[in-house]
Amino acid sequence: MAKPASTVREADPSVESQPTPRKPGMVMKAAAGPAAWADERLGLAALGRKNLRKVFPDHWSFLLGEIALYSFLVCLITGVFLTLWFKPSMGEVEYDGSYQLLKGLAMSEAYASTLDISFDVRGGLLMRQMHHWGALLFVAAMFAHMLRVFFTGAFRKPRELNWMLGVGLISIGMIEGFAGYSLPDDLLSGTGLRFVDGLVRSVPLIGTWAEFFVFGGEYPGDIIIPRLYMAHILLIPGLILGLVAAHLALVVYHKHTQFPGPGRTEKNVVGFPLFPVYMAKAGGFFFIVFGVIILLGALAQINPVWTVGPYNPAQVSAGSQPDWYMGWVEGAVRIMPNWEWHIGPTTWSWNVFLPGALLMGLLFSVMGAYPFIEKWVTGDESEHHLLDRPRNQPTRTAFGAAAITCYGLFWAAGGNDIIAITFNVSLNAVTYFMRVAVFVLPVVIFLITKRICIGLQRADQDRLTHGAETGIIRRSVDGGYSEKHVPVSDDEAFALTQHQDHRPIEAPPQTDSHGVRSKAADLKAKLRTRASRFYFGDNPEKLTAEELAEAKRHLLEHQDHDPDSTAVEDSAVEGSAEQRAIGDGSVDQETSRQR
Repeated sequence: MAKPASTVREADPSVESQPTPRKPGMVMKAAAGPAAWADERLGLAALGRKNLRKVFPDHWSFLLGEIALYSFLVCLITGVFLTLWFKPSMGEVEYDGSYQLLKGLAMSEAYASTLDISFDVRGGLLMRQMHHWGALLFVAAMFAHMLRVFFTGAFRKPRELNWMLGVGLISIGMIEGFAGYSLPDDLLSGTGLRFVDGLVRSVPLIGTWAEFFVFGGEYPGDIIIPRLYMAHILLIPGLILGLVAAHLALVVYHKHTQFPGPGRTEKNVVGFPLFPVYMAKAGGFFFIVFGVIILLGALAQINPVWTVGPYNPAQVSAGSQPDWYMGWVEGAVRIMPNWEWHIGPTTWSWNVFLPGALLMGLLFSVMGAYPFIEKWVTGDESEHHLLDRPRNQPTRTAFGAAAITCYGLFWAAGGNDIIAITFNVSLNAVTYFMRVAVFVLPVVIFLITKRICIGLQRADQDRLTHGAETGIIRRSVDGGYSEKHVPVSDDEAFALTQHQDHRPIEAPPQTDSHGVRSKAADLKAKLRTRASRFYFGDNPEKLTAEELAEAKRHLLEHQDHDPDSTAVEDSAVEGSAEQRAIGDGSVDQETSRQR
């Protein structure tokens, strides 16, 4: 009889298994076939035995990264189909296709071929829309995956490099999406290219030269579409594939992180083996993602380029909006005050450069450096394979919530005209509100989030010291009511107390070899002390093992006997003798209520 399936624990990879020794005189039977031939030359069997039994934990949040990977694969598959018919040329032609409203209109070959794919190629419109939805899902899943990694502390040692690879993937993925979005050369995508042209020209001193270099002359030039096409189908996908391969290789090398729980330590992984369990689940999930993208492409219209017409530098569509992942940059530019310098013959457009090019660089620089910033504040040099509960790191969680708030406000500001029209309010009022809100609301959200996390930590401590609620209500002889509590299980107690108890660092005296205080070292130590106090000064102290044991002993002593009341089972039958007795106060009652 087969044993039921269960989770597998992967031990520390530093302990290697020893091969079975070969006995003297043993003759190995020669195997035949292509697999044996390849194994003799490449050692595939030994490699497969080791890696196919690799253990991965089972949690829904780990699927966010898989959604990003699978949507990228869908983009590759549909992109190969589209390249067969798309013509990346800005040469002017007269449209003679099936869409009658644009018949006879002058347009670029890129736009004409996009219309042909949409109306004259069998399945072309479905592929176009699947490609676009897949790109949006790819970037969205990467952002969601990044937030999961950030809030759970999965970026800590030894995964700092993998975090930086993920940040690089997000930034390159955004560029890849924008490049593909610009290829149809319709009026909307051309407006986006014009926006990028403004960002390039705003770079101090070299902006005009950079524009001529990128566009091959004054905007729009005649080579930007072919250049974007080569970057979109060859250069950037190659970079993404390389980064994805390195990212997954480091995941395998470092072991997968896991949430705290029974039997889970920093030296093992509790989950299912790659083959056959995880491969079957991952394969099925790929087809689910593929199916969802097919449904979106078939039923939800996106980027109908024929409704806006070909690009004309003298025109701009009303209510033009970029794809969501670039909307925050446009929002930052829209609400920026008109700050410019005129120095000699040059113009320094801070109103475009600061919220555009500099803000994007600042965002990804801070994201990439954060693991090292937190490591410097905590002084923690140990490896971490167990994830944090976000409530146990209130300052980090508050920073994340504040960043999401700021990003969302910039994103909403990118549609300030749509907001003004929809709610019939002044466009200037929306803009002024956003200018203030992007500085005020993130601070407010930071403070609120931090207090919520600290409150949740104290609730966990209260659960550990006073026990878990049972839903059993006791009524005493004097008419008072109280709820019975029982000690939490050992597994739950471990999950609630496994986190590190970070306390503020006390700065030691900073002196050189002669005992003289170093001003630079002293300033650095003071800065680190203040940062540590800011991070961990308000955190409740974790309960000690002695305090937990005393709380459990106290609960066990009182859970079966209450000196103030005697428990009896509630029969819940009206008019019963017990209830009549309770009514006149002669008998106490313990009632169990479902919550």
